[in-house]
Amino acid sequence: MSTEIKVPVLPESVADATILAWQKKPGDPVRRDEVLVEVETDKVVLEVPAPADGVLTSIVADEGAVVTAQELLGTLEEGAVAVQADSGATAAEASNEPMAETGTTGGATSPSARQLMAENNLSADQISGSGKNGRISKADVQAHIGSSGATPVVPSASAGLTSAPAAAQAPAPMPFAGDRTERRVPMSRLRARIAERLLHASQSTAMLTTFNEVDMQPMKDLRSEYKDQFEKAHGVRLGFMSIFVKAATEALKRFPDINASLDGDDVVYHGFCDIGIAVSSDRGLVVPILRDTENLSLANIETQIGEYAGRAKEGKLGMDDLTGGTFTITNGGVFGSLMSTPILNPPQSAILGMHTIQDRPVAINGEVVIRPMMYLALSYDHRIIDGQGAVTFLKTIKELVEEPAKILLDI
Repeated sequence: MSTEIKVPVLPESVADATILAWQKKPGDPVRRDEVLVEVETDKVVLEVPAPADGVLTSIVADEGAVVTAQELLGTLEEGAVAVQADSGATAAEASNEPMAETGTTGGATSPSARQLMAENNLSADQISGSGKNGRISKADVQAHIGSSGATPVVPSASAGLTSAPAAAQAPAPMPFAGDRTERRVPMSRLRARIAERLLHASQSTAMLTTFNEVDMQPMKDLRSEYKDQFEKAHGVRLGFMSIFVKAATEALKRFPDINASLDGDDVVYHGFCDIGIAVSSDRGLVVPILRDTENLSLANIETQIGEYAGRAKEGKLGMDDLTGGTFTITNGGVFGSLMSTPILNPPQSAILGMHTIQDRPVAINGEVVIRPMMYLALSYDHRIIDGQGAVTFLKTIKELVEEPAKILLDI
């Protein structure tokens, strides 16, 4: 029985998608739920699985094609078994054999793994995939390169932080061998969408940024004292981000303008806190949303952030994970940024930027001491938020972080 393979239903905000890569070619055997093709939208890469065991018989939309929801991608013959031309087996004999596992040569590869293989002139036949059904991950490629003693060509580890839904991964550096070479690469849908949103944010908002700094010593002491008990009780490590999320949530409750958004000539005040958190992925930084943070404990927040980080690295984040949000927190400190000006993520009216912790001399009670300090930046839309409100909001976060007991005591 022939079965059509179609583009999944796309969210209302996404009009079309681009065929990123086919994991199988016509004639290849496939198993039910095995990834056949990856489709890239403005925000995420969607994996289209096989609806049943069988053989991929045709591909209608090639890589690079722009498709819409429910458009035909290819066809699958259910129950069929691929027959190798040089095996000497007849179709009747093959039909009595179980379908072979898709090993190294037939296993899928992640987008980041394919990119790294291309940059190092490797093929899937050379690499043993450790994932499900022989799927090759970026780590598998890196392990192969390391074992072969070759010097890998890898993308740059530095990435700019923005408040857009995601930031594209930096391209691999060009080799400098004395030749004046150039390389032209089409801008990805994701990068184009980011460019559009950043340009829109800079042109359509009255964005200002206010700065402050926070003494991280109390938080470091708290974490040092209770991290083992916290991990034993909740099964997750206690990090700084969860405390910043709770501090921001409390500050948003006190300053509803910061948690509001513009809709035409109306100001929409949200009675909930949905905070976007930037996490790293192979495709760059993505910003999944923590829903109803006013009802989440520190353990809940740490657990969700960990799950989002894992799914981001596997490319498993869905559109629902990245849609919405009333406020955003971005942490350039993980890349060593000392200070930056984060860009708004419309229609949100503000974004908090965290930075690296650095020991600096500060005056406390009339004495100069060395403390672990972090610069904070709050970018805000001056059309909604007055300067006094923005400064007081950021000061509130500073006070809560420097006295984390206030968060637990709700004072």
